[in-house]
Amino acid sequence: MSAPEPGAEREQSASEVFGAALGGAARRAGLDPADHGSTHKVVWSAIGGWRGILESVLPSLAFVVLFTLQPEPLILALGVSVGLAAVFTVIRLVQKSPPSAALGGLAAAAAAAALALFTGRAQDNFVPGLITNAAYGTAMLVSALIGWSLIGLAVGFLMGEGTAWRADRRKRRAFLWLGIAWAILFYARLAVQLPLYLAGTEQATSLLGTLKLIMGLPLFAPLIAVTWLVVRALYPRAPAHEDAPAA
Repeated sequence: MSAPEPGAEREQSASEVFGAALGGAARRAGLDPADHGSTHKVVWSAIGGWRGILESVLPSLAFVVLFTLQPEPLILALGVSVGLAAVFTVIRLVQKSPPSAALGGLAAAAAAAALALFTGRAQDNFVPGLITNAAYGTAMLVSALIGWSLIGLAVGFLMGEGTAWRADRRKRRAFLWLGIAWAILFYARLAVQLPLYLAGTEQATSLLGTLKLIMGLPLFAPLIAVTWLVVRALYPRAPAHEDAPAA
């Protein structure tokens, strides 16, 4: 019997580790197909409920409103935005709830504000978001096109089948199109927001902040729902009589 090629073993091990990391992140966000929760419940969990909405929207909204009304001094709009993110983080710490989402938002807001203050250009507050959309869109698209969809890797781990989904044409096709759909979302944000960033005017910066909010949760939530419904269709729940032990 011939031994498997070392390269194939390394590839499989790497994919399983990566899939486990993605699956773990999805599970922490409430996206576990094995739970068979309702679509509404899953989407609500993924966006973090009302607290997640406030943490995601208020810092950016505060920046847009204050910058539109009072562009100078720039530190005013940036300081209030970062301050709100810090308040949300402190509230989570005091209530001993998982602070990861708030900490991530605080770190992103602080980094963006620091860059904008360093350059003196308000539009640079949106640079991290532009980079993130480009990176996520590329990762989703490339992984889907080469047959190693990031969504497939995460779902495979959550459903306990590892990378076996790659041998199923139906699942491979579904994960391909889901990956493309997510890539389109990220690239659409980039296509709309990058020209406004490059324009560099106060009006363009205010519009950039407004469109960032509009193209955030309002587009993210429906695509989460579509992804969930597709995955549920690929992994239907076993009938109750099959789950019950034989008499």
